[in-house]
Amino acid sequence: MRVVLSLLLVCIMVGAQLWQPRLLQDIMTHILNDDMGNIYTIGIQLLSIAVFGLAAGILNTFTSAYVANGVSADLRERVFKKVQGFSLSNVEKFSTGNLVVRQTRDVQAIGQLTMMMLQIIASIVLMFIGGFIFGVIALPGLWWVIILLIVAVMIINMTVMAPLGKKFEIVMKLVEKLNALTKNNLLGIRVVKSFVQEENEGDRFTAISDDLTKYTISIGRAFAIMIPAFMLAANMAIILSVYLVGNMVAADPAAIGAFASFMTYLGMIMGAIIMGGFLMIMMQQGFVSLKRVREVLETDPGITYVEDDGITSLDGKVEFRNVSFGYADDAEHSLHDVSFIVEPGEVVGIVGTTGSGKSTLAQMIPRLFDPQQGEVLIGGQNLKELSKKTLRSTVAIVLQKAVLFSGTIADNLRHGKKDATDSDMIRATDISQAREFILRQSKQYIAPVEERGANYSGGQKQRLSLARGIIGDPKVLILDDSTSALDAKSEKLVKEGIETELKDTTTFIIAQKISSVLHADKILVLSAGRLVGVGTHKELRKSCDAYIEIYETQKGREAN
Repeated sequence: MRVVLSLLLVCIMVGAQLWQPRLLQDIMTHILNDDMGNIYTIGIQLLSIAVFGLAAGILNTFTSAYVANGVSADLRERVFKKVQGFSLSNVEKFSTGNLVVRQTRDVQAIGQLTMMMLQIIASIVLMFIGGFIFGVIALPGLWWVIILLIVAVMIINMTVMAPLGKKFEIVMKLVEKLNALTKNNLLGIRVVKSFVQEENEGDRFTAISDDLTKYTISIGRAFAIMIPAFMLAANMAIILSVYLVGNMVAADPAAIGAFASFMTYLGMIMGAIIMGGFLMIMMQQGFVSLKRVREVLETDPGITYVEDDGITSLDGKVEFRNVSFGYADDAEHSLHDVSFIVEPGEVVGIVGTTGSGKSTLAQMIPRLFDPQQGEVLIGGQNLKELSKKTLRSTVAIVLQKAVLFSGTIADNLRHGKKDATDSDMIRATDISQAREFILRQSKQYIAPVEERGANYSGGQKQRLSLARGIIGDPKVLILDDSTSALDAKSEKLVKEGIETELKDTTTFIIAQKISSVLHADKILVLSAGRLVGVGTHKELRKSCDAYIEIYETQKGREAN
């Protein structure tokens, strides 16, 4: 509705501007005829139309701004929700910095494009068409001058604007690179300063910034060339018109009013074309941003879920059936034909050398990735047949790198269970050994958490992350080396708490140290993406060469 109102107001505003030269022409005719009575009448009409057009222009500004802001807000929300539905592979395809730019700068550019289309572009189109029609009516014999001017300006437009679309795309990509570099630099500022890499990082930034400057200057040159070229074409059209009308005025002085009206309409046409050319350059960025946002919105999520699986609860049985998986950029699979069964309530250790596929295997249980071959089942159900709600209430994963969100401790814990009560939080933080440092804070569970948990130590963040995974009482709990920042005593207490309080929970423990999984009911040994051993510590010490090698190596290190 507001879009229609905005366009209607543009029509009124432009109509008022187009009618004023006609009234001025009538005033000049009456002046030549010494008819002062009609001059006052037309003057009042002229003033009324000007006020009416001004009011319409002001209202159009407010209306189009409202619509543009609404479009931006709606688009920003749609992009955010779309990204939330992406799989990890989708996010990795675009990259985090890329998605941030598309959701902020690109959406802002689309909002500005909407504003221009409703407020300026519509008026330019109407001004151009109306100016042409009224100009031809004023002096029919000079219609071809207007056509000649339009052709000249269109040639200038096409010559200058043709390469700009590609340049705007390059500029946006360079902005993404700068954002990504700045983000990585700030997040890793301790490493940069520790290794005295400030100069090298500055050089990397300068190299990208120089490229950005080069393309920005190139776009600026297009602006610098276009406007003077337009003005030259306009002035040539005016000179030609004056030359052709000179004889007409000499023969008929009344033609002065028609000529003045014609020149006004010619100026309107020229102004519309110049402004249109200027805006077309600006709109190039808007169209590039629109294309980039559409790429996000039209991307199909790598993982989709059924809406309603009709399942009320699942047990913690986990089964892999001939599972193979490879990342998009890898020529070979990260997992090869992996099969095993874990019964509900078992504690399962996953060990292997670096790059053996431990984390990849674990991340397939909460369905962060789907296998290219084979099946993963929980409670006898294929993960692809489960709704997101069922899967998330059944499986929780605690990553090695603890990520906290700005807010409060309670806010972060409720990521694991949105309706968590105080008693739920106390129980979870008791198990994770986080309660002891929470109680030392004056605000306790509503104590603030800064961005990325910057006001907490690595061990404290890991304990809060553990509590977040535990709080929902999952049937399957995955601990991806998530106690690596804890001291030996705290790690022991966490394990005892999980064994005591989560007896019915199937627990997977991904560990770099075999000592962390010695007492597991079952240990999975991975090597180069293959499952080469399954059994208890004692069984594997006798039968699995890969396990024996890892164990002996670690035992030797501990002895030293």
